[in-house]
Amino acid sequence: MAVAKEQIRQIISGNNINSVADIYTLLKDSFKDILQELMEAELDATPGYEKNHKGDLQTDNKRNGHSTKNLKSQYGEFQIDVPGDRNGEFEPKLIPKYQRDISGIEEKVISLYARGMSTRDIHDQLQALYGIELSAEMVSKITDKILPQVKEWQSRPLNPVYPFVFMDCIHYKVREDGRILSRAAYVVLGVTVEGYKDILSITAGANETSKFWLGMLNDLKNRGVKDVLFFCVDGLPGFKEAIQAVYPQAEIQRCVIHMLRNSFKYVNYNDLKKFSSDFKEVYNAPNETAALTELENMKEKWGKKYPYAISNWENNWEDVSSFFQFSNDIRRIMYTTNIIEGLNRQYRKVTKTKSVFPSDSALEKMLYLASENVVKKWTQRYRNWDQVLNQLIVLYGERLTAYL
Repeated sequence: MAVAKEQIRQIISGNNINSVADIYTLLKDSFKDILQELMEAELDATPGYEKNHKGDLQTDNKRNGHSTKNLKSQYGEFQIDVPGDRNGEFEPKLIPKYQRDISGIEEKVISLYARGMSTRDIHDQLQALYGIELSAEMVSKITDKILPQVKEWQSRPLNPVYPFVFMDCIHYKVREDGRILSRAAYVVLGVTVEGYKDILSITAGANETSKFWLGMLNDLKNRGVKDVLFFCVDGLPGFKEAIQAVYPQAEIQRCVIHMLRNSFKYVNYNDLKKFSSDFKEVYNAPNETAALTELENMKEKWGKKYPYAISNWENNWEDVSSFFQFSNDIRRIMYTTNIIEGLNRQYRKVTKTKSVFPSDSALEKMLYLASENVVKKWTQRYRNWDQVLNQLIVLYGERLTAYL
């Protein structure tokens, strides 16, 4: 409840306040008294009468003195007198039993850690603002408290069907048994039937392999994902076989942007702009037939000079051409993995201060906290999603409608 202006004026005149520092000192001095009175008021409900007002009230319980408790707050440390009752029925809600830290520092540490601040920066920030000393080990212990939450999130039930699922990984260095090893953080992002993005899974493991992805896909199935219409992926060897082993009905869409980048590696810089412009006619074609015609034109024009840049598309056409059968609204969703690459950029932003992680769980902890912040911003569903969903229902029928 806000303090009335007249009360504020009385506080100012009665406490000789002339600066911001004076205000802070007043708040610090008043905090303990306010907390004490709130706890006394809390106790009133247990024996059923206010302090010194028992009167003729019939009760077998009554107030029974106080016990001291040292508290740590954003205003420093102080002692408070916790009221009690004879029957021991009083369970304080404001400051629960055994709680001695009411500073909210743990939440602040986790929030700062989730935004990529180093333990040194967190130490300096808390010391400057609250005069609190926290070592790197203490910061780690505080953030480790969310590890059970991370494990629960990693195994939570998922929706039975996702129209689109994007998979990619991002690489980090992790210390293990005194050695620094390369680790891959496997990231799975799904689009729900309502048209919203969601991060389905993040798992740290060995460097990117189709065998590990097979395990990830089985994990999705075990968590309730019965069907996926499209997997949008990069060109990892064995990716297709892993997907088909777990979701045989799913179609695979190779990322067009990745395919272009792979082709550009074999094109001389002086030809790159023209080659890139010509190739737009392929992936912007109105249908697959027209796209194949444009690819043949590219082969006639550039094939002798840059054979692999063209054969790369010919050899992978089955996995890169799925999106041609759809309207532009659906194409925009599935033809590129930019959505998950954008997510990976957010991860890199918050992990840039961590050259080496002490363990896989520390890496997963950081990425989980970063994911929470990212997902909070995903409040809008895909543009024209109603039209997208209607087209998918026409094409895939009960594979979608059974779960709507």
